[in-house]
Amino acid sequence: MKIKVDYDVCEANAVCMGLAPEVFEVDDEDNLHVLMPEPPAELLDRVRHAVRSCPKAALSLEDE
Repeated sequence: MKIKVDYDVCEANAVCMGLAPEVFEVDDEDNLHVLMPEPPAELLDRVRHAVRSCPKAALSLEDE
């Protein structure tokens, strides 16, 4: 699975970072960075939760 971000919609609320900090990071300038675009299987449940919890629905998962 690969994480996709719609940066036009993302407001960098950092909900995803709170749920999966090893995968998502919001910097001091409120820019979202995906640290692991293709997270390992052991993190997928947390990543899915983060994607579902995004208040702006800016995150999605793509099957490869």
